[in-house]
Amino acid sequence: MASSPAQPVFRFAPSPNGRLHLGHALSALTNERFAASMGGRLLLRIEDIDRERCTLGLEQALRDDLAWLGLGFEPKVRRQSEHFGDYAVALAKLQARDLVYPCFCSRQGVKTAVAAEEAKSGRPWPVDPDGAPLYPGTCRALDRDVTAARIAAGEPHVLRLAMDRAIAEAGKVAFTVVDEDGRTETVTARPARWGDVVLARRDVPTSYHLSVVLDDALQGVTHVVRGRDLEAATDIHVVLQRLLGLPTPLYHFHELLTDESGRKLAKSRGSESLADLRAQGATAVQIRQQLGFD
Repeated sequence: MASSPAQPVFRFAPSPNGRLHLGHALSALTNERFAASMGGRLLLRIEDIDRERCTLGLEQALRDDLAWLGLGFEPKVRRQSEHFGDYAVALAKLQARDLVYPCFCSRQGVKTAVAAEEAKSGRPWPVDPDGAPLYPGTCRALDRDVTAARIAAGEPHVLRLAMDRAIAEAGKVAFTVVDEDGRTETVTARPARWGDVVLARRDVPTSYHLSVVLDDALQGVTHVVRGRDLEAATDIHVVLQRLLGLPTPLYHFHELLTDESGRKLAKSRGSESLADLRAQGATAVQIRQQLGFD
């Protein structure tokens, strides 16, 4: 990975909503290796905006797992749940430029609207890179006074990015991908394929996309090293970086670990955790060697 003039800054950013598995270990160790090879800093960020599923117990468990692996991070840890004010400021900047709008549709409401559109056109509705139907724009043209009244009445809603207006303002955006040998490639972002993404959820005044962009900038992250499953989401992130006047880091996307069925390891599917492996007698050295880190 090519070095930048300033000291490089890397981060590993897990969510404490389950136990870490081998895929998390691969990502953390990859960050460690790059940081060590470049004389960079390695930060730990706790992405805990989901206050229902993220717990202090699981946060301590992931810290224990990382310490067991021998990973060392700088002492100061950024916990997203302590910085909702930062995200609110950024969101307000986008709202002031009419780039964000309230959406009152539930998930079922979106499904119903999409089904209606498919029935009318006779064609499948487009989906985003994650396979979810694009938001059909039901709430985009709502009268402002009606919208304000619904919000004042306490009606649940999310805030969506008006992607067409965002792209018009941001212009063409791109990001640089760096491989392990330092070779770089410029990738043109295609944010339109994501549609009007959610920037603030019903239960939380932010989203993954908004938080990660702000956190990376506020922490001075210069190199984002993460799994290939998040490569497409970078389209959204570089648009937000341009709109908010934030720097765009260099990116490296490592391969994913999969189970016997070929699916990526995931907490939601109960993939074997590092704690399970440790209980079975595995050592940190063995895990590192298994993942290619001697």
